[in-house]
Amino acid sequence: MSLRFPRGLYGITPDWADTDKLLAAIEAAHEGGMVALQWRRKQGERADHLAQLDRVHTLSQRLGLLLIINDDWRLAADINADGVHMGRTDGSIVQARLALGSDKIIGCSCYNDLELAARMLRDDVDYIAFGALYPSRVKPDATRTTLDQIRLGHALTLNHHPRAAVVVIGGLTPDNAAPAIDAGADSIAVISALFEATDIRHAARRCALLFT
Repeated sequence: MSLRFPRGLYGITPDWADTDKLLAAIEAAHEGGMVALQWRRKQGERADHLAQLDRVHTLSQRLGLLLIINDDWRLAADINADGVHMGRTDGSIVQARLALGSDKIIGCSCYNDLELAARMLRDDVDYIAFGALYPSRVKPDATRTTLDQIRLGHALTLNHHPRAAVVVIGGLTPDNAAPAIDAGADSIAVISALFEATDIRHAARRCALLFT
């Protein structure tokens, strides 16, 4: 069954102020097989965020890499990004869809909440994200999900056309992500094990190979 959000490795940017370093890391991850990127910045000044995003957007367009903006659907619409990822408190999916249009990707965090996932699917999101599956260094207090919840989340998507993807996040590495994929994850979202790897391209390649 077809998916609008691609199957495979979904990189999430670390909170780096060094844009040159970030761009080199994104390019290496893409070379290794990363199929989508979520830009996420929480620290620093807004002007610095926007300057970095402009360069990330330009690189993503050159690479043909799907670019998703974390949290801010207005910003995603303003820069004509490929989509937005929304958490529980990031506003209305309906408003985001009206602003972005039908051709853009909207994904949402569902944590370990299958009722929330079902509601988001009724609002026609393009992916539902569960996590954290494992302890996360980025969000050590994150809600934890289970493989059974991932299986049930996958089952919820089967009556949607095109089928919404299932994304799993939280402490995932090339060594521990296979059970999530076996449970129904179409994509694994990775930060630390990708961008903090000694060899980013190799780490991305190992993740990408899990989907073959």
